[in-house]
Amino acid sequence: MNGPKDAAASAVHNQLFFRLFLVGNTLDRQSSKALGITPVHWAVMGALSRPKAEAGLSFSDLTEYLSVSRQSLDGVLKRLERDEYVERIADTQDRRARKVMLTAKGCLFWQGLQPKIYDFYRQAMEGFQFDDKVSLVHFLNQLNKGMKSVALRDMKSEE
Repeated sequence: MNGPKDAAASAVHNQLFFRLFLVGNTLDRQSSKALGITPVHWAVMGALSRPKAEAGLSFSDLTEYLSVSRQSLDGVLKRLERDEYVERIADTQDRRARKVMLTAKGCLFWQGLQPKIYDFYRQAMEGFQFDDKVSLVHFLNQLNKGMKSVALRDMKSEE
């Protein structure tokens, strides 16, 4: 650190990332309580419900879209398969590859969840003006882009 400005910036950064941690935990707790679905299940089903995913998505495309590890996604998909909300099917172009898609039961569950999800959004964002929401999306996108470019030096090799 080079001085008071760096210390102040570091304190703000720490507060910001701690608040993001809290928001993530609150989302996890509240979505499970209010919707009966975890945020990661919500994200997977939302990704698979998009028109672009109507014929299914490859496992790799889904991990890329959601920015999750293959191991994490596999565990989530196993639970969703157990509940018969998603299935893995052979790709028509490459029989060795598998695509993931919502089942009819999964589509019905997802459609039934939509009113609750939109009410969840409405209540969570009640204190925000429209422009605030747009700005928040912009800043979160910038933060996500910045985090993806982080490349920390290995402190052990510098000793």
